[in-house]
Amino acid sequence: MKDYGSDNKKAVQAKFDAQKLAFAPIMFQAAKALRDFGILEYLLINKKASVETISKDLNISVYGVKVLLEAGLSIELVMLRNNEYILTKTGYFMLSDELTRVNMDFTNDVNYLGFFKLQEAIKNGKPEGLKVFGNWHTVYEGLSELPEKVKESWFGFDHFYSDYAFPELMEIIFTENPENFLDVGGNTGKFSLKATEFNENVKITILDHPGQTKVARENIKLAGLENRVSTIDVNLLDNSIPFPKGFDAIWMSQFLDCFSQEEIIGLLTRAYNALDSEGSLFILETYWDMQKYEASTYSLHATSLYFTAIANGNSQMYHSEDMLKLISKVGFKIYKIHENIGVSHTLIICKK
Repeated sequence: MKDYGSDNKKAVQAKFDAQKLAFAPIMFQAAKALRDFGILEYLLINKKASVETISKDLNISVYGVKVLLEAGLSIELVMLRNNEYILTKTGYFMLSDELTRVNMDFTNDVNYLGFFKLQEAIKNGKPEGLKVFGNWHTVYEGLSELPEKVKESWFGFDHFYSDYAFPELMEIIFTENPENFLDVGGNTGKFSLKATEFNENVKITILDHPGQTKVARENIKLAGLENRVSTIDVNLLDNSIPFPKGFDAIWMSQFLDCFSQEEIIGLLTRAYNALDSEGSLFILETYWDMQKYEASTYSLHATSLYFTAIANGNSQMYHSEDMLKLISKVGFKIYKIHENIGVSHTLIICKK
């Protein structure tokens, strides 16, 4: 594993960065309030404004505007010039960047309350933070029952990254000429439906927990694709249940990161046993060591902790070497690797 990170900053900067972390949850909420109250948008439109003007036009107390904007100075969302506030570049992205909005909503709605239980989750190996929503073993069991706003932010986060990857992926996947896909962990059927749009002949079976396949069936019906896309309900963690055979390709998209390494071995073994000698396994994941930008690695390390505290208590966004070792251990050979797909994905194509 290659070295990562440095410790070259001066002590005064290191201490300041430590204070940023000490107050991070408070400043996060300040940033969200500046966004949600429309203060950042007001500054974008009007270029600059005083506290009193913003208070009057947005119908927020002078006190409320003042404390939020002063916090905004320290988190560099705004600047102060001649008693008027001006939006910074960071403030612009906090307001207008879709990636930032998706990540912030996911952090606030799905993670914020439950992360008080992060240390318990690490000690117990269970998603203790999930209890703020219900008594499920994993978030996937309760996904369809989550509060509407939580569910909206969860799917918004999940789909944002895959939506950017899918158009590019279709060109790659169908050069391998698969005709009959098994979509393991197919969730709401988004990949399967996109694949049928791209290729008019492919047939796909979605394998997932009953809660997800129920939603997938609704989406399949709405698309009028019952004759080409079907579903099978299964407990994916039960290794005594083999994957169905008869498919020339197995697809796993943003799926294996939802499991521990031991569980991944079980899933890959079932995939290996289900494929014939000419079949292909497609694994699409985001690996923190294979990111083009530091911001992507930062986001993936944070997402790993979501798996710890909320999702299942034992999985993460993996280093690519960890995944390659698991693939090899099961008996698969790496056929091709495609990097930098969409926002941050890598596609690994495996053969027996």
